[in-house]
Amino acid sequence: MKIIYENTVTNIGNSADEFGNEMIIFFGDNAPEELRDYCYSLEIKDTDGDIKAGDYIDIDGVQSKILAVGDEAQVNLESLAHLTVNLSGNIDDLLPGAIVTEKVDIPDLKIGTEFRILED
Repeated sequence: MKIIYENTVTNIGNSADEFGNEMIIFFGDNAPEELRDYCYSLEIKDTDGDIKAGDYIDIDGVQSKILAVGDEAQVNLESLAHLTVNLSGNIDDLLPGAIVTEKVDIPDLKIGTEFRILED
């Protein structure tokens, strides 16, 4: 599989795990103050290809297939390191800046957690 995007969690907001195992909010260090507590911080990095349904996310080696990609997801990820990962498996929950993946149990995110997007 080709790596389209690769990053590492650099900081964790105090309430970042409030959404349980169904939603992860990534944001760069420039996240608005009112959102920082709910975010896992990433560095701003470009992608190496288009993110699309059928690709995979990989969080510390646990993979989940991407079912849907919001219209603003890639632009937000590249410009703000902002991406909401919805792990519910329900594409009806898709927001413009989000991706929806198959439902999967992911490991607890911590500083140093590796996040990748892989093209099949």
